[in-house]
Amino acid sequence: MYPPELVKPMREDLTNVGFEELHTVEAVETAMAKEGTTLVVVNSVCGCAAANARPGARQSLQNAKRPDHLVTVFAGVDREATDKAREFMIPFPPSSPCMALFKDGELVHMLERHHIEGRPAEMIADNLVDAYNTHC
Repeated sequence: MYPPELVKPMREDLTNVGFEELHTVEAVETAMAKEGTTLVVVNSVCGCAAANARPGARQSLQNAKRPDHLVTVFAGVDREATDKAREFMIPFPPSSPCMALFKDGELVHMLERHHIEGRPAEMIADNLVDAYNTHC
């Protein structure tokens, strides 16, 4: 478990642009039961989350079409919530960071860590925008 003061700015990187943090299994279940599209970001303390994933997620929201709901769980901090969110991402193996787009609770697009690591934020944003334009 990481100290709260360490992860606070990493959490705020997403909550400041409208992401809702999910800290419990119940919160994840409630979020995933909502109608419409939901972007789930599994946040992380790793460098690729800071340099690529969070900036890419933020940039993607500048698109005209965007998910109805924005949620995030924090790997290594909110373990039970993260595990529950990952259950919805099966058959993809757990990775962090990662991003998943759901439509009416069904997984329609997935960005695993290997799609994020080493790629610029702009490329990640473009990938998400393509998914938004298709599913949102």
